[in-house]
Amino acid sequence: MLRVTKLTDYATVVLTVLAAEPATVLSAAGLAERAGLEVTTVSKLLKPLAQAGLVESFRGAAGGYRLARGPADINLVEIVEAMEGPLAMTECSVHGGACGIERSCSVRGNWRRINDVVVAALREVTLAQMLAPPAPLRRARRIDVRLAHA
Repeated sequence: MLRVTKLTDYATVVLTVLAAEPATVLSAAGLAERAGLEVTTVSKLLKPLAQAGLVESFRGAAGGYRLARGPADINLVEIVEAMEGPLAMTECSVHGGACGIERSCSVRGNWRRINDVVVAALREVTLAQMLAPPAPLRRARRIDVRLAHA
């Protein structure tokens, strides 16, 4: 089963709190309260989000955090990669040479294609879109992935 980590999920929640009021500077405690998370968890999330350029921090009595860019300019793949590193369905999807059967493997190219589709889908969804109420469920979107023949 593919799933993002709990911290990546929480990072998205914290960023949506900031996205709701993009000009407002919020403390870690204020973010934690609004997100329904522990302050220690929020503090842990803010460091990699700042390092990735998704939030900026301000020191002092009125210090805190705010989005570094507008919510429409931040996409989900940036959030996932800030928290987890490059998105990879399999180890060889991103880094070659990590597998002993790489030279004889007939499926690596297909995993790379699938990886690219997932990255593209996450790149299409912005933080601004995550603020909107979810659209009613509709039929699953068909993703056209052509796999290589062995």
